[in-house]
Amino acid sequence: MCGIAGKYNFQTDEPVSESLIKAMCDRIVYRGPDDGGVYTEGNIGLGHRRLSILDLSELGHQPMSSQDGTVWITFNGEIYNFQSLRQDLISKGYSFKSNCDTEVIIALYQEYGKTCLKYLRGMFAFALWDKKNASLFLARDRIGKKPLFYCSDGKTFIFASEIKAILEDPLVKKEICYEALCDYFKYLYVPDPKTIYKNIWKLEPGYCLTCSKSGIKKEQYWDVSFAEKSRGSLRDISEQLLSILDESVRLRMISDVPLGAFLSGGIDSGGVVALMAKQQSNPVTTCSIGFDDADYDEIRFARTVAEKFHTDHHEFTVKQKAAEILSDLAYYFDEPFADQSAVPTYYVSKLARQKVTVALSGDGGDENFAGYEKYYLDDVENSIRNCIPNFIRKPLFPAISRLLANSEHQLLRRGATLLNTLGFESDYGFYLTNTEFPAPVWDSIVNDDTRRKIGDYDPFSVTRYYYHKADTDNHLSRILYTDLKTYLTGILVKVDRMSMAHSLEVRSPILDQEVIEFAAGIPAALKYRRGEKKYILKQCFQQILPDEILYRKKMGFCAPIADWFRGEIKNLTKDYFFYNNTGLKYFFNPGSLKNLWDQHQSGKRNHASLLWSLLMFELWYRRFMD
Repeated sequence: MCGIAGKYNFQTDEPVSESLIKAMCDRIVYRGPDDGGVYTEGNIGLGHRRLSILDLSELGHQPMSSQDGTVWITFNGEIYNFQSLRQDLISKGYSFKSNCDTEVIIALYQEYGKTCLKYLRGMFAFALWDKKNASLFLARDRIGKKPLFYCSDGKTFIFASEIKAILEDPLVKKEICYEALCDYFKYLYVPDPKTIYKNIWKLEPGYCLTCSKSGIKKEQYWDVSFAEKSRGSLRDISEQLLSILDESVRLRMISDVPLGAFLSGGIDSGGVVALMAKQQSNPVTTCSIGFDDADYDEIRFARTVAEKFHTDHHEFTVKQKAAEILSDLAYYFDEPFADQSAVPTYYVSKLARQKVTVALSGDGGDENFAGYEKYYLDDVENSIRNCIPNFIRKPLFPAISRLLANSEHQLLRRGATLLNTLGFESDYGFYLTNTEFPAPVWDSIVNDDTRRKIGDYDPFSVTRYYYHKADTDNHLSRILYTDLKTYLTGILVKVDRMSMAHSLEVRSPILDQEVIEFAAGIPAALKYRRGEKKYILKQCFQQILPDEILYRKKMGFCAPIADWFRGEIKNLTKDYFFYNNTGLKYFFNPGSLKNLWDQHQSGKRNHASLLWSLLMFELWYRRFMD
């Protein structure tokens, strides 16, 4: 895995500074500590930091050029089918000096132009300079496993794997995007294509971009269809799925460096480890993270899988160790990011890197096969919604919800949340289930200046766009499509930043394009069946995983942050919130924030997610804006 950066003065002939490109790359050196390179020629500059995985020789050095010197590339990722692509290109007359996938992308581009993307199976973000056409071509993989950011003022185009590299250019202004601010506190991350900065953007998954003297043109080259295509019996479909997953795992085991797996003890990572064990003679190296709080600890389940497949197993227990990495989290994410599972992901990546350079993960199982508890809650809500006429439900339920919202009884407050959700249609109901900071809390805490700058922007627009873009009328399929396009990107940000912080490459077999496309075509009733989540995936893994793993209660990869705010990080957070804050004071009402804090400390409310999002924002602000 690697880090990339570059700059193109596409409307001027001003030369790009080699020292600037080097500084951009040095800022993200942890993404590629093994090698670095810079290519500049006139008004174009490309930079690279390399984490050597395939072809460890100097022949894999980047930026890399075509043999005739007309095409240059800086590439981050892995192309899992590069060997077969290489053979096809050799049959067409191409020759290769290395054994790496980077050179294959160059030849593919020379042969097919930008349609080369349809041949690539893997995770990638790259920038390719075409000297003949004086154009810079950027692309990001289909589901967004690898990041790619860019910034342009109409004359200059800057890109990088991380925002902090772009900020190395003194011409880039650090102005907050208030729509993104609102998105962050609703979704706990900033959805593509926005970033927290007004003039810096993410290239969306499945998109490519061309920058030339004609300007900047962005195109979508891939999308996933949820039109039901899978046919046959339950057994036929589960066997096809297992075959596709088996191949996906096999492709991701190609490596010239030590390789292992994250093991949580759940269905997804357990299935990946089982398929890995089947395909290699040596024990699979597995790594697991636990907590000293039994409600969050999955170590015992991970041990069950490790023992069954005789893995070389390693564990680490997080014992109140959040405070020491809080500042690091803010640094590596570059923009506010409040997924609490970043803490265990940081530690499992650190543990894995001590043993391997590449780790396979189970990411994608929940989004592809309806594994989250929220899908069950959504099903219950829709069952009620469909039984009660709109003229009763819409005016009555929100009114009752407001009466119950301030109750001292937790059960009544939960009822208020359910009634409020039921007062809306299915798409907005899912948005409320999928987001944080309830509207009354947000309205009370945000100050007038922030409210004015946000204006009439509605963060529901993110969910609404994808919900109605899906090519299906099935509600579950629509929300699965929405989560693939939104919620999953947040998870992948977490995995990329926390693994790259430790120079570790993470591969996700369940997020292979073949798996995603096949899963999308499976009837929704086989993913979620009469209250049972991941039904088809459980049928698929029935023959390789024990029932105690397949049918145990899902815990989620979470951290005990509610207790942390009352214990380990209480004083630190209190200081940041009320005495020594640099960012929160510009956006929020101190009195309302104090009310949230006091309610949480007294145990009357659990505001852990809201407090965590505020803390992560404050830490980001003081690191990058203050």
